Amino acid sequence: MTAAVFFGCTFIAFGPALALYIFTIASDPLRVIFLIAGAFFWLVSLLLSSLIWVIARLITDSKEGPKQKYLLIFGVLLSVLIQETFRFAYYRLIKKASEGLKSINPDDTVPSMRLLAYVSGLGFGIMSGVFSFVNTLSDSLGPGTVGIHGDSPQFFLNSAFMTLVVVLLHVFWGVVFFDGCEKKKWYIILIVFLTHLLVSAQVGDAAAIQNSIPVFHLGCGNLTM
Repeated sequence: MTAAVFFGCTFIAFGPALALYIFTIASDPLRVIFLIAGAFFWLVSLLLSSLIWVIARLITDSKEGPKQKYLLIFGVLLSVLIQETFRFAYYRLIKKASEGLKSINPDDTVPSMRLLAYVSGLGFGIMSGVFSFVNTLSDSLGPGTVGIHGDSPQFFLNSAFMTLVVVLLHVFWGVVFFDGCEKKKWYIILIVFLTHLLVSAQVGDAAAIQNSIPVFHLGCGNLTM
């Protein structure tokens, strides 16, 4: 059963993203490069968030409940802020790259900004899903029985669907964010940030309630979604 749970949850969480990659990105080398670059930017944002989180934990050095709660809130806010900052930095990089390609060879067809927003959003989402779900997937291989102590036996299934939702949300956030930057409608960027923050907080609450595994995996963890 552990292998069935592992592969089933893996395909639930990443099956749609894999299908999007195969049918819309894999055939174009330029899109693959932008996808990998988007995933790299998310990784850098995770590294920076993790570093600040570790420093904050060392500075506070307290196990008191209230302080830990405020520290967790700070971690969620900071992580989302850094991710969206790196999304904006990636938008600026793509914008400069597109302008450079047009100036070098005006006859070449440069991918539209909406297409690049979709590709970069998928890169952000895949990498976010991998880092937030990989620890849970490894636990699904056993040993142990989920729900034996009264916890929800659907924990792995729920986590897989939550990861799927967040991966797709990153695609939507990427498209909406880039469109807001293109049209200079900064309230759209604010909406993306607030919805990202809301989803991250809800995912963190659900993970903390359902499981005794620490909410912050690899420094930032599930709340870095």
